[in-house]
Amino acid sequence: MMMRSLYGLWTVTIMRADYIAGDTLRLLLTALMPANRRALEVSEATGLRIGDVLAIRTADMRRQRWTVQESKTGKGKRVYVPHKLWRECMQYAGEAYVWPSRNDPHRHRTRQAVYKDLRRVAGMYRLDGRKLREHVSPHTVRKVYAVEQYRRTGSMAKVRALLNHSNEAVTMLYAMADMLTDKRLRRGR
Repeated sequence: MMMRSLYGLWTVTIMRADYIAGDTLRLLLTALMPANRRALEVSEATGLRIGDVLAIRTADMRRQRWTVQESKTGKGKRVYVPHKLWRECMQYAGEAYVWPSRNDPHRHRTRQAVYKDLRRVAGMYRLDGRKLREHVSPHTVRKVYAVEQYRRTGSMAKVRALLNHSNEAVTMLYAMADMLTDKRLRRGR
């Protein structure tokens, strides 16, 4: 969200996360702080929002497959973390949380910490000598997950179930995020 003053009145511009291609995402992830990279990779593997990923307790992650209660919707979601990624996460996991806060090991890392790191990397990234035009945030990874699942299954209903959406229109926005981002960028916005 961006705030600015216009003749003494404040306006708020909401910056929505754009879709980026998987190969571009891989390049961005390699430049992140290792813990933030792993958190975003878990988000990409499971489709969880970054806040739910960061709130994963070490005891739950030990099982490699468990049910997460999503903080936004309150719905349960069965998740599985691929073995190689699971091993990396467990190697650096904190006592209470897989991604502990740097100030308090009994609290988890914040969404804002991951966002700031990702924005730092996106700001430095150049593609064909040009700055990355897409607005990248941790939610971008959820859109990448949705697009990949839609390409893999071809089913909007399956993507909807995987994202735990109750609204089919919202699922379409995610599953077709690649086309919507491309269209917006071609218009020059």
